[in-house]
Amino acid sequence: MKKFVFVYYGGADMENSSPEEMEAVMGKWMAWFGTFKDKMVDGGNPFAPGGMAVTSEGANVIPKEMWPATGYTIINAQDMDEATKVASGCPALEVDESAVRVYEAMPM
Repeated sequence: MKKFVFVYYGGADMENSSPEEMEAVMGKWMAWFGTFKDKMVDGGNPFAPGGMAVTSEGANVIPKEMWPATGYTIINAQDMDEATKVASGCPALEVDESAVRVYEAMPM
């Protein structure tokens, strides 16, 4: 098995959501996680706002218009096809059709 990392971009604006909206969104995520729990390595977490871009010149907050990452999940899968099939059920895609990127984590 290989490891794949799902990196999320965009998605629901949870900062301005009611408790009921947050519960409904979390319910969708938990239901989706249940569809591949046997492949789960790390369910991940959402990222706090204010991610930093670090360069040789220094560090700056990543502005929203530059699509900062909003979270991650790590799974085991046979190949990229299987990983992207799992990712295609992500609830973030209901809000933004390009909200998930899949990367294979290379062994070291």
